[in-house]
Amino acid sequence: MATGENILLLSLIFAAWFTTLTVNGQNAAHPEVVTKYGKLRGQQIKVDGAETHVDVFLGIPFAKPPVGPLRFSPPEPAELWKGLRDATTYPPMCLQDPVAGQYLSDAITNRKEKLPFQFSEDCLFLNVYTPASSDKDMLPVMVWIHGGGLVIGGASTYDGSALSAFENVVVVTIQYRLGILGYFSSGDEHARGNWGYLDQVAALQWIQENIEHFGGDPGSVTIFGESAGGISVSALVLSPLANGLFHKAISESGVTIKLLFTAHPEAQANNIARISGCQSTSSAAMVHCLREKTEEEMMEITLKTEFTTLQLNAASSGDSEKSLFISAVLDGVFFLKSPEELLAEKAINPVPYIIGLNNHEFGWLLPNMLKYPAFTEGLDKETVTSLLLSSEFFTHVPAEFTYLLSNEYLSNIEEPTQLRDRLFELMSDAVFVVPAIQTARYHRDSGNPVYVYDFHHRPSSYEGVRPDFVKADHGDEIRYVFGKPFLAGDVSMLAK
Repeated sequence: MATGENILLLSLIFAAWFTTLTVNGQNAAHPEVVTKYGKLRGQQIKVDGAETHVDVFLGIPFAKPPVGPLRFSPPEPAELWKGLRDATTYPPMCLQDPVAGQYLSDAITNRKEKLPFQFSEDCLFLNVYTPASSDKDMLPVMVWIHGGGLVIGGASTYDGSALSAFENVVVVTIQYRLGILGYFSSGDEHARGNWGYLDQVAALQWIQENIEHFGGDPGSVTIFGESAGGISVSALVLSPLANGLFHKAISESGVTIKLLFTAHPEAQANNIARISGCQSTSSAAMVHCLREKTEEEMMEITLKTEFTTLQLNAASSGDSEKSLFISAVLDGVFFLKSPEELLAEKAINPVPYIIGLNNHEFGWLLPNMLKYPAFTEGLDKETVTSLLLSSEFFTHVPAEFTYLLSNEYLSNIEEPTQLRDRLFELMSDAVFVVPAIQTARYHRDSGNPVYVYDFHHRPSSYEGVRPDFVKADHGDEIRYVFGKPFLAGDVSMLAK
């Protein structure tokens, strides 16, 4: 029979073991982090094939809700909260066309399951994925900026857990205001614009202040994004507001030269004012009118703008004020000059930069999203000409000079599938390839390290889903960047 001292010792050991087991078990299931703004409770998940678990914190506010007087205003720091904040549910996405947003999310997500779509003007949240460890060194941080033409998309479409687990990095996915609420500009001090870009800066500032609590190194932050996210990355590389907030940059399929930027927002503002019933000779009155609209009314206005529908022959139909997507502007705050002027003057944040392209950027996703006429069997010459004339927003070639493009890409071609293929090649070159090459050369000439990749892999999962003429389409690299096969149970996707 054990002595009293032995029993006491065993009791103490058992108590210590039980306490440790309980605490570790609780932390393993629901990790907690104390940030500058308050305490968070997340969840821990296991990624197939990975040795380490990942702690996930969802829906963390990085700024005050941009509502009421903060609509069309720069973001303000988030408010402190008391007690333990739950960070286990996905945040609402920013206001957008739900049909276009769902289409984009379904097409490019690396998740197996579909997320429930919720939208709110209160949407300035970020998600954090960090390798689970009780004693970890400061890890590199990768900040993902989603695409969607600055009018659709959201952070939670992208699950950062596989990237975090396999590459031993902290992954942050951020949201920013979209569409009218994110980029409306009156062209003067009443609403300078670029609110979405300012949100991105605010998110990067929050990361500098708080990412250390998640095991991340604030001195090793890489920003990366695709499409409008890649454009956002290249914009941040040029903005003095973002200087020092990141240390490397990657733009996938998008840079800010020409696309989604205008130095003259008047037509865009007039179209929004007309649709919303806020037309006025005073920009102050126009902005006040838009601020007074309810969230539901702003959603209705967003749907009426049809930002993701290409207007065929808009000039001849008297609808020339309609714009495709929405543009950032020269505001004198985020952009001190146009992107091309800043690049030419080498006014660039000095960071290593990767610029990437896919070999069929305009192969499937974009023409479908823009509601092109049926093109699987090809396009006739008249339709191709109409599409080209209506694409000045993309090509930045005035309509009177489109014959030059037509002669280069389409001359002596009559067969419908060849016409389609040549049109899509033209659009890929004009929208993505040429701006990427120009941007890379500017960065090279500024003395900063720059690298360019060209992605050619057509996912094998497309067999029987997309036509054979589609190669590596816009957004196809995302599933490999974020490790979709490990999250969606589709290891065959790694084949071929």
